[in-house]
Amino acid sequence: MTPRRPPLIRAHALPDPSGGPGPRLLVRALDAALRAAIDTAAARAAEPGGLRFTERQLYFETCRVLDPALTVLSRVPRTARPYLRLSSFTRALDARGRDTVPGLLPSPPGAAPAPARTSEPDLHDYGLPRLLVCQDHAIARMLLANHVHLEAACPVLTVADALPFDPRLTTALERADGATVYVLHDASPRGIALRGRVRASLGPVPGVRVSSLGLVPRHAQAMRLPAGRGPVRREELAALPGTLRPQETAWLAQGRFAEVAAVPPGWLVRGVLRLTRGPRVTRASVWTGLRDLRTTGFLSWPDPTGRA
Repeated sequence: MTPRRPPLIRAHALPDPSGGPGPRLLVRALDAALRAAIDTAAARAAEPGGLRFTERQLYFETCRVLDPALTVLSRVPRTARPYLRLSSFTRALDARGRDTVPGLLPSPPGAAPAPARTSEPDLHDYGLPRLLVCQDHAIARMLLANHVHLEAACPVLTVADALPFDPRLTTALERADGATVYVLHDASPRGIALRGRVRASLGPVPGVRVSSLGLVPRHAQAMRLPAGRGPVRREELAALPGTLRPQETAWLAQGRFAEVAAVPPGWLVRGVLRLTRGPRVTRASVWTGLRDLRTTGFLSWPDPTGRA
């Protein structure tokens, strides 16, 4: 069961600045502390190597900076409400200046049309071994800004851009013979059902696998992610897969959810790269060579692969 606790900073809990010198000084002190927390959170979010991150990722990182419980019982799986109201964070970020935060991605234009599908005529003439479909448009932008699509040789699309699948894209996946479509989703009924939507839209394409890279409640609890709460639809709960544990289904039935944006940016990039590129190939070293010598007999025939 997710414990509750009072938030550290609430917009309605701040004293009235017009109440006198004392309240004004207190408000200034709280604003200064919040700005310092945002600076610390921005530095953490950019690790390692100067990663780019979204405003929502910075919000959750600020919640982690303000959460003293992270250093106590850090290995106990649990989730908790965000430690800071989003309105308070937005007000402090506006006062600090969004353009002055290193690594923060600019907000997407609200009325911008959906990105057109590729106009390269020969792009679909090749095999496409992997494809990543993201539920959150901002997370897709973040992964592209950090060149994950180049390092993993994996195009990154949002659900709105990918579904319904372009027939040429489906043909390119089929041509790769063993392609995988990865789905990155939140720990919510709608997010967990996204893999089924992608599979249904893709159709019975032979040799193409649809794999989930998203969160389920046990992942959110293991990573101690901040979790929100919202309305629950019975039809969405009825469509949950049977692979979830009873505790996870009960967690979702209470309206709780955890976003991929709550995962630290460095963890997210490393996880996506590791899972999309597949298992790491073991490299030969001095220690592996010594281990192989112990198992090699006097009359053992040399291995043509060089392993022994």
